[in-house]
Amino acid sequence: MALERNGEVISADSRQVYRGLDIGSGKITKKEMRGVPHHILDVSSPKKIFTASDYARLARKAVSDILNRGKLPIVCGGTGFYIDALLYDDTTAPVPPSPTIRKKLDKLSTGELAQRLSELDPDRFASIDTKNRARLVRALEIVLSTGKPVPKLKRAPRYSAEKIGIMRPMEDLDRRIELRLDKRLSAGMIKEVEELHKKGVSWKRLYDLGLEYRYISLFLRKKLSYDEMRSQLLTAIRQYARRQMTWFKRDKEIRWISR
Repeated sequence: MALERNGEVISADSRQVYRGLDIGSGKITKKEMRGVPHHILDVSSPKKIFTASDYARLARKAVSDILNRGKLPIVCGGTGFYIDALLYDDTTAPVPPSPTIRKKLDKLSTGELAQRLSELDPDRFASIDTKNRARLVRALEIVLSTGKPVPKLKRAPRYSAEKIGIMRPMEDLDRRIELRLDKRLSAGMIKEVEELHKKGVSWKRLYDLGLEYRYISLFLRKKLSYDEMRSQLLTAIRQYARRQMTWFKRDKEIRWISR
């Protein structure tokens, strides 16, 4: 599409923003880019937390730059939260971070955070990725700071955008996920995680990065066998794909195509 319509690609992937997360995140290679510029890749250290606000700031700058050069910005990726942060101006007042609350929440496991959110704000719990520790902490921070549930955002569109989604039968998607996982394992994904840890990315941080980095870090710490790691990771990726579809199907502006 970028080649046909004089476009440049803006990645909307929450892990491809990190340097060194290449195989596990499925980051596009220079050869695969085919000369098309790609933006918002390798912009942050994996030791740091890169937020949706960080993404919106950089992505909006990229959109302006691409438009000013007379080209078409094409946002591509599966992190719906990032895409919404780029496309919409939220009209609700943001709740500033609270170091005191975060310090207390940091002592809880991810499961305990999810349990607490389910008790304090069932509606937000129903729509959140319960394995995403950063989002659980942020949701609880808002609830505990305001004494109220996380407000539903009133969204004001910032751009005129055409939204296209690719729809595949679930059995085909499951098959492709398994093939992709085995290809990544053969390409050296375990070595990649090992190298990240050697360069100072903590086991906790690798766990919080989710999916491939979470389960391979558990394997490297001998908490899972290779077969357990592959099996549990495959299940987790398939579950994540279903949550992605649930998220995007709520957006009635998306035009779905089969491919």
